[in-house]
Amino acid sequence: MNLVATPVTAAAAGVFSAITWPIMYARFHDPGSTFDIGLLIGTILLVALPAHACVVGFKRTRPADPRTLDTALLKRAGAWIGAALLAVGATALLRGQ
Repeated sequence: MNLVATPVTAAAAGVFSAITWPIMYARFHDPGSTFDIGLLIGTILLVALPAHACVVGFKRTRPADPRTLDTALLKRAGAWIGAALLAVGATALLRGQ
């Protein structure tokens, strides 16, 4: 797979995770249990996988110099988190909370 991560793909992954994870949590979380495999698998599929695919990517655009900070990755991570926070805020406003 040659997915190159960009700030746009990272923001899309953030919105996707922020909208779908609470729905999955409400469906699979059991207040009385200490471990729920459905919640674990859902978190991997709805948060970790989109984050890796769309923020980190599967293809390196250029080799990173070990002495420098990967600013492109930081920008994509910021876009992912920022878009997720905006999606959570918009959802809360629409629900009237």
